[in-house]
Amino acid sequence: MNLPSNATLPSQLPTGSDPSPDAARPTLRHRILWTLLGIVLACAVVAGYALIYPERMPTAIGDKVEDLTGANAHPVTLLRPPVAPLSAAAVLGRDMFNDPSLSASGKQSCASCHSASHAFGPPNDLSVQLGGPHMTDAGYRPVPSLAYLYRQAPFSIGPDQGETDAAPVNLDVLASAAQGVQRAQKNAGVAPAAPAMVPQGGFFWDGRASTLQDQALGPMTNPVEMANPNVAAVADKLMHSKYVDTMKQLFGARVVNDPNLLVSEAMFAIGRYQFEDQAFHPFTSKYDAWLEGRARLSQAELHGLRLFNDQNKANCAGCHLSQPTSDGLPPLFTDTQYEALGVPRNHELPQNKDPKFYDMGVCGPFRTDMTKDTQYCGMFLTPTLRNSANRGVFFHNGVYHDLKHVMDFYNLRNTSPEKIYPHDASGKVLAYDDLPAKYHANIDVADAPFDRKLGDKPAMTDDDINDIIAFVKTLNDGYDSDRK
Repeated sequence: MNLPSNATLPSQLPTGSDPSPDAARPTLRHRILWTLLGIVLACAVVAGYALIYPERMPTAIGDKVEDLTGANAHPVTLLRPPVAPLSAAAVLGRDMFNDPSLSASGKQSCASCHSASHAFGPPNDLSVQLGGPHMTDAGYRPVPSLAYLYRQAPFSIGPDQGETDAAPVNLDVLASAAQGVQRAQKNAGVAPAAPAMVPQGGFFWDGRASTLQDQALGPMTNPVEMANPNVAAVADKLMHSKYVDTMKQLFGARVVNDPNLLVSEAMFAIGRYQFEDQAFHPFTSKYDAWLEGRARLSQAELHGLRLFNDQNKANCAGCHLSQPTSDGLPPLFTDTQYEALGVPRNHELPQNKDPKFYDMGVCGPFRTDMTKDTQYCGMFLTPTLRNSANRGVFFHNGVYHDLKHVMDFYNLRNTSPEKIYPHDASGKVLAYDDLPAKYHANIDVADAPFDRKLGDKPAMTDDDINDIIAFVKTLNDGYDSDRK
């Protein structure tokens, strides 16, 4: 920019000159020119930023505030569960949840594997936890978190069933009806279009428990967990517990006369604890604060969020829903459906030492009511991503122990499978090696980033992956917006 020939620069102004109109006029012109120069420089900076980071620039007017400042341009009010004192049943359930005397070893409680200080997930990065009568038996699968299950529906197939107290459905009939129905493709931020004829809801990796009460009983009688031989053994421990009198007061004196009823009421109490205690669903992450306009995301976090939601890139939100519901409920970061992802076999698991053993999720072997419904073999429950950045083990077989490896799997499974799977003696890549070949058709190859082919450019760069992980870290609870 050329200055006018008659412009007077600051160094040319006489010191001590009078602030006469004639003297003030060049100063005003000077300020205008420097303002214009500043605007030009600012535009140049933005243009340069756009050339270097085009993917981080706003794509619409509405994106401008959140992209350039990190604030949410459209804050919402999240409808969290009400905070209230625990009921007497929930207090009883809390005592049971933390009581190791209910296990065969006398050393393992629910809280041993579902640590409150680790989002009610495992307190270490072991692929599976140790349990059994002598605390020496390896579990079958990684311990999932018990957090954010308060909205989990009972297990079903296809569209939501609505009433949770309806008569039990015949899953074989539903599965047969779903034969031949094309699996719905996931779209970013929204549930699959109906008919979504896939399993959904339920607890455990295979959905075999439909209520928190059923889920609580599972580890009690699992031989490699709390290892009670049967329900009667659990009842006997309850009869000799410090809270047997409390159970009589809450459930009636005759509850101790029926072992099945006694155990049922005890598991109900544990379920109430998980449902009522806010610690299981606090919604105190940085992302929650950002949704409500109380936090700013960094440029890396914002870019990660955009990739997370992009149905042509990471497409994480296709299964890990990231938007609040229409009635203001915070996102759970799961659609509670089941997917066959084809993760590589974890050869560290004891049961996998047998080359003929396969954990096929919904269709067995630990779930036994859907073994004939082979279109679901290899499908496992999609877990919440809340607090996942603090986990030390991932997927149903615990094959990965950090988010970078998880993201590399999604990014490279189809484009560079040699980097994901083992090879045989001839060098052939053993893709999908943790599922029998006859069920490989169940594995998702339609949804991004799995829609890439061998040799294609991966959906994400390493920088993209780092930014996605940065965003996922904003899902960890415990963010204090007042101190940031």
